[in-house]
Amino acid sequence: MSLKRTLQGGIVIWIALITVLHLALNTNAFKPKVKGAPVKAFRVGFLPVTCHLTCPVTDFINRSMTGANVFEPVRFNGWPELKEAFLADYTPATFILAPMAMALREQGVPLKIVYLGHRDGSAVMVHKDSRIYNTKDLRGKKVAVPNRFSNQRLLLFKAFKDAGLDIKDVELIEMPPPDMPAALYAKAVDAISSGEPFMGQTELDGYGRVLWLTKDIWPNFISCVLAVHEDAIKNNRSQVQELVDGIAKSGKWLDKDMTNRMAAAQFVSKNYYNQHPRLLSFVLSKPPDRVKYTNLKPLRKDFEEIEVLARASGIFEGKVGFDDYVDTSFVPDETVIPAHAWIAPKP
Repeated sequence: MSLKRTLQGGIVIWIALITVLHLALNTNAFKPKVKGAPVKAFRVGFLPVTCHLTCPVTDFINRSMTGANVFEPVRFNGWPELKEAFLADYTPATFILAPMAMALREQGVPLKIVYLGHRDGSAVMVHKDSRIYNTKDLRGKKVAVPNRFSNQRLLLFKAFKDAGLDIKDVELIEMPPPDMPAALYAKAVDAISSGEPFMGQTELDGYGRVLWLTKDIWPNFISCVLAVHEDAIKNNRSQVQELVDGIAKSGKWLDKDMTNRMAAAQFVSKNYYNQHPRLLSFVLSKPPDRVKYTNLKPLRKDFEEIEVLARASGIFEGKVGFDDYVDTSFVPDETVIPAHAWIAPKP
């Protein structure tokens, strides 16, 4: 009987040890509870474009400095799936086209714009052999834009209006940005416009020519914004604040010097964008102000200008205004936010 009891006792102890090891290794049962600490990181959607660059930069820097991050960046390949993931609440926060976010709020989607992706950072490219040298030369031509809710489409509305032309004089074709360089190369379209780095790709590969940069037509042009579900703001405000702070610090880190930009081109291309680093290196430096990542607090005057163009183009009715779709409380004073105190390793 003593041997049987010994075996039974050993089995009980073994099961108890296995249970403890499982709890320790695969659950948070024995981790100290930190007051106010987030339960888990929430997902943030992004595309491999420069107006979403601060998302992977923030993730990479946070993990390099602390080994963890407050959010999980989720890469998408196009606008439709990025938007649907946000609407399904798979991504409580996402980088998204500014007019699209405004239109979604008008349609009743409970979101708030809390920060910008960047300023400028887009262009209209034509084939180097074309005879298109100004806006008037675009009359009767085919121009590819990301979709009807893109600010690149509104950019063309503004350019044609400023030139005294009718937007009906140009054929706008919706096309995924990654497909645009090949379309221009094949001369399937006469001009293309989207966020970088796809415009820079045509220039770098030798067949594209800049017709104009967005800063030439629309100074402080806004392409994308960081939008957050109102439920996430209500239930996880501290996480949202940490996300916004991290994005802002990353932007200032990128604009601090060219060394940081070139480092970001390396680790973002390899770890997040699946692109050759030469492409990001080019658009982040040629010229240096092609893309700007500072002064990204949402401003009323900027969005009211977008509203005017969005109404004229038929994608916005004006049923909601700036205070309905923007929450400026996360960045009361952008000047006090420092750049990330992180030195990137040499590639």
